[in-house]
Parts: sequence; C-alpha cells; structure tokens
Amino acid sequence: MLEDDFTWILRKVLKGLALSPGEAASRAGLPEREVLAFAGGEFSVAAARALAPVLGLDADAFARHPEYLPAPLAGPAVERLDLPYSDGGVNAWLVRSAGACVLFDAGQGPADCARALDALAAPAPDALFITHGHPDHLGGIDALARRGIPAYGPGIPGVRPVAADDAIPVGGLEIRAVDLSGHATPMLGYHVGGLARPVLVVGDALFAGSVGGCPDPAAYRHALSRLKQALAPLPDDTLLLPGHGPATTLGEERRANPFIAAFR
Repeated sequence: MLEDDFTWILRKVLKGLALSPGEAASRAGLPEREVLAFAGGEFSVAAARALAPVLGLDADAFARHPEYLPAPLAGPAVERLDLPYSDGGVNAWLVRSAGACVLFDAGQGPADCARALDALAAPAPDALFITHGHPDHLGGIDALARRGIPAYGPGIPGVRPVAADDAIPVGGLEIRAVDLSGHATPMLGYHVGGLARPVLVVGDALFAGSVGGCPDPAAYRHALSRLKQALAPLPDDTLLLPGHGPATTLGEERRANPFIAAFR
C-alpha cells in the first residue's frame, strides 16, 4: 500500500505552490466543484491530466497513480522494520552485508525498534543513521544507545553529527550522506556503498509514488530541487528506501511517481 493516494498528492502540491483549489481549477480550466470532488477522493483521469501541468506533475503518471504499486522488495541484504506510528506506520531499514549491519531510523516508540530487532533475531547493528529529527524517526535512539549502538544524524542532540557528503565506513559498507532537506531541514539521505546494487535511504524526502510534505512553498521548492539533483546521476536499478510506505526503485519512480517523472 502506498503512503499517499492522489488526494494527498493534490494537498501537498496545493500547499507547496500556495494555491487554493479554486485557483488550481481556474488555471486547469475545470469547475471548482470537480477539483473539490477530486480532493475528496473522486478520482478522474481527465481531471488528473488537466491539473498535472498546473501542479508541475507528470500527466501520465498522475493519471495512472491509483493503479501504481512498486514491485515487492526482493533480496536478503535489506529488511524493512514496519513500526507503529499514528494510524499508519513508519519504517526503519536494516541493511546487512559485507560483514556489517546498519540500521536507518529508529521509529517513534522508545522500545519499538529494539523489539523489532529482537523479533528478527538480528545481530546488533554496528551503527544507526537518522535521516531527520522528526519524532517518528528518532524515538528509539536511547534504547539502541543502551545496547552500545552509535548513532549518527543531522543536527540531532546527543547524536554524532553528519553533514552532506560525509562518508562513514561501517565494516565493508560505506555510508555517504546526501542533502535531502525540504520536508525537514536539515535532512539527510544515505547512499549505501558495498552492496550488489545501489541503495539510497531517502527518509521522508520521497515515498513510492509521492514526496514528503513541506511546511511552506520555499521548503517545497527546495525539496524538489534537492531531490532532482540527488537522483539525476543514479541508475534506474537504485533501490530507494523511504521513511513510510514500501521500498521502490528509481526506475519505477521515474515512470510512475508524478513528481519524479516530471524531472525529465
């Protein structure tokens, strides 16, 4: 199941562009009632195609969005910890390879992440990397610290500081930070080097089929700019690990994510 349906995409873009539904409808040549119905969950391919250029989205991807679900994650090196958060979930990602075990993000509940690791009978992570300082991603830091797991992250009290372009070796892996701020500032993604395929932990910068919400139009513009720059040099088989929702690949997002497809 995707983190965001088409109504959330519309909401996020309207906020990011400081547009009202009526303004978007006028620019798209649609009756306002049709846009309001769309925002309320009545999907229309015609409305999606009319709204897409106004919203800066790819029309084909937006029109197909209700049908999109990325292919299931396959492979033993990466494991998703689907942790409780509000009425949905939040991800932590465990990457095990090359004699190393690395955890990305730590959930919201103080003991949720530690309990999930115990349930997996996984080895203790060699390091924890936090993408950003929102409560649903750092709640488990203290419990993991009591197990002797060092934590790294951007501008988070009590966590070893990491900045964009820093590279930290962990066993046979190299964790390299990339600036993905916008949804939160600072916010980092992490390239994981040393695996059989490229991996980028994207936190809440990107979800399968969507992007993270931003607090204001300036942050929204910055978030899209940072994503575009960070993703441009990466190959389609890059595995993307988001903070919410399923894992995906960059190739799938370039085809089916209305935001990422519009980068072409």
